Amino acid sequence: MIDVVRADITQFRADAIVNAAKSSLMGGGGVDGSIHRAGGSSILDACKLLRATTLPRGLDVGAAVATTAGRLPAQWVIHTVGPKFSPHEDRTADLVAAYQRSLVLARSLGLSSVAFPLISGGSYGWPMYDAVAAQVRAVKTADVSVDLVTLVAFSRDIADLTEKMVR
Repeated sequence: MIDVVRADITQFRADAIVNAAKSSLMGGGGVDGSIHRAGGSSILDACKLLRATTLPRGLDVGAAVATTAGRLPAQWVIHTVGPKFSPHEDRTADLVAAYQRSLVLARSLGLSSVAFPLISGGSYGWPMYDAVAAQVRAVKTADVSVDLVTLVAFSRDIADLTEKMVR
């Protein structure tokens, strides 16, 4: 089942919320910074441990990794890195991979609900229509899913467009 809501993802209840992370995993602006601030230092501590052990160069575009959710109303944060938009190179497959690998990870953790922000929107420059189309396509065509996927839109415009594409 796919649901669309207009909300602040840092206040959304789900088994996991997905972080549109920077490859460094150290926080930043947008969704990434908001999740780190709202979740507290335990998320950053977990990310530092990943960087010191299994991910010394950071998280690759399209990859996904899970950490504690700290003070967030979720059990897990799934961090994934979306690609930056390029008018000269089609990076849609990398964007779709970020969503689908997050779903695979959620399933492997035995989770039944996942909330996604719009990955690669904002400062990564994807045109809103293209970013939403990739999001909806990724979730609908994933080989594996969870019981409930919620697409969390921060603005009314994104929520309306997402709702139209989901239906």
